Amino acid sequence: PTPAPKNNPHRNCITLYLKKTYQVLLSSWCLTGFTVLFTNSPTMIVMVGLPARGKTYISKKLTRYLNWIGVPTRVFNVGQYRRDAVRTYKSFEFFRPDNEEAMKIRKACALAALKDVFCYFTQDHGQVAVFDATNTTRERREVILTFAKENGYKVFFVESLCDDPEIIAENIKQVKLSSPDYVNCDKEEAVTDFLKRIDCYKLTYVPLDDDKDRNLSYIKIFNVGSRYLINQVQDHIQSRIVYYLMNIHVTPRTIYLCRHGESELNLLGRIGGDSGLSPRGMKFAAALGTYIRGQCILDLKIWTSHMRRTIQTAEAIGVPYEQWKALNEIDAGVCEEMTYEEIQDHFTEEFALRDQDKYRYRYPKGESYEDLVQRLEPVIMELERQENVLVICHQAVMRCLLAYFLDKTSDELPYLKCPLHTVMKLTPVAYGCEVESIFLNVEAVNTHRDRPVNVDVDRDPEDALLTVPEHN
Repeated sequence: PTPAPKNNPHRNCITLYLKKTYQVLLSSWCLTGFTVLFTNSPTMIVMVGLPARGKTYISKKLTRYLNWIGVPTRVFNVGQYRRDAVRTYKSFEFFRPDNEEAMKIRKACALAALKDVFCYFTQDHGQVAVFDATNTTRERREVILTFAKENGYKVFFVESLCDDPEIIAENIKQVKLSSPDYVNCDKEEAVTDFLKRIDCYKLTYVPLDDDKDRNLSYIKIFNVGSRYLINQVQDHIQSRIVYYLMNIHVTPRTIYLCRHGESELNLLGRIGGDSGLSPRGMKFAAALGTYIRGQCILDLKIWTSHMRRTIQTAEAIGVPYEQWKALNEIDAGVCEEMTYEEIQDHFTEEFALRDQDKYRYRYPKGESYEDLVQRLEPVIMELERQENVLVICHQAVMRCLLAYFLDKTSDELPYLKCPLHTVMKLTPVAYGCEVESIFLNVEAVNTHRDRPVNVDVDRDPEDALLTVPEHN
């Protein structure tokens, strides 16, 4: 079909419809010799490994990444099912393979989790389910494979192997001692009990075998990423999972995010453009340099976009920086350098359509937040590989990056507050990210527009502009 004209205010809906139709047609092809890029077959990511090997860390991080790039994903932690079923914790004895009563409970919990996976795929239309459990026996993995085969799901195993006692001890200290299993327990007793629990699993643990399991799809991660073994990657989703897992690390580090200093167009309430800094923006750039130097950060990397306002901000720090075109602000297309009032006046319907779905709306001849997330994926990958980084970027870009690290939904993302002259200090921790907001005491214009209540196309102009921030 002929694409909708660029100036058609309804082109977003038409484009989405055509895209969905195209995907359905592709997914229905079953001809030998053709590779299907789009598929409706959900994927189960099945974790494998002894306790304290980082399985839940990987599960949560991978889920956050997949949701961020637009693949609906949910974690099913079998340990939580067990805690719900057994309110009174029974120590390591509960995990002994000869404890028949406990084994029945644990099996029932795994089956309950599989049932919920089925509901997630069928009722909630999820695409990926992460089955977070030890899954250390062939019997348990066969149950999962049979379940997946009966329902037409793909399975990708992620096995975390670790024999480094320091890594295991640190994982127990950082994560397991804060587990609900050990609430109000003496730390030394908790560590002793948990080590005995690991010994119980070792009695029956059968790792994935390179020969016997050669027909399965899996990745083995050795000692938190010192080495990898990959087998039978089936499709695009699995290849992206592999690429992501091979880039993440657990080295302690800090990521600093901030916008450029206040720009000349910020003062006028105009979006986009490539203007330089205002006098207050230059003052912020100097303050940022003082702040960064005061942090005494070893091997700090500084990234900017290709736009003048970020480059001028970085230059005031007085150290080398790297420019990324991917960090450029969202392209507002025909609305570049316009005020919200002008957009409402000249593109009334477009303005309302954007308010109705700010994440997916694409400016005429420009971009959407969804496009921006895809553009920023290489940046996220490199942030995962690096240690200490300062990213000087733009409002929409910073929102996308924050949404990744803070696990925000696509609905929340376009409304995250990223004020000028404020540094966001992100410190990755076990299952998330700690955030500290540092205002550098240089006043700036407010550029944040709250979510409007009235998003109807025929709304009054006053309603449309109700949340527009003040400007000159």
